[in-house]
Amino acid sequence: MSRKFAGGKLVIASHNAGKVREIGQLLAAFDVQVISAGDLGLPEPEETGTTFVANAELKALAAAKAANFPALADDSGLAVDCLGGDPGIYSARWAGPSRDFAAAMELVHAKMGDATDRSARFVCALTLAWPDGHMESFEGVVEGSIIWPPRGPNGFGYDPFFLPKGGELTFGEMEAQAKHAISHRADAFAKLVAACFA
Repeated sequence: MSRKFAGGKLVIASHNAGKVREIGQLLAAFDVQVISAGDLGLPEPEETGTTFVANAELKALAAAKAANFPALADDSGLAVDCLGGDPGIYSARWAGPSRDFAAAMELVHAKMGDATDRSARFVCALTLAWPDGHMESFEGVVEGSIIWPPRGPNGFGYDPFFLPKGGELTFGEMEAQAKHAISHRADAFAKLVAACFA
């Protein structure tokens, strides 16, 4: 039996404004007062986990204990088949300290070379943690492929060169509502809501 979120303040354990905004939009229908770890001045813990879930748990627990409120953390990234699943959990690091995702997309594109297999997926792990150390974790996936050149000004991160399976628009070309309907984060979020908010 999953632990339910009782409403009130929820810390989003992220300093990424795009991610905080997207999670806030997904939580809009619930009795939640969202506040980001960045707004609280909480430090970002070192991501030492070897999986998306491990890193999400690490971030959620650190924020919940520091803020003394339940905290929700997301660890997500892009896994490219012909690169053996890279950049994977290191997706943000490939963008460097300045979070330059245009450079990160160039790097992925260069490493893929002329590979005929363009398949990739976005993976999202969500962890809801409480100050007493209890955690609930959920993972979502969206399959697709890498296109070049990148297209679209919307979204964030690697969105402009990810084309979801069966779609004609990249995540960078989609309006937020369309992306939320099919994204890896929406998939994980639906599982979280069913278990902890329903």
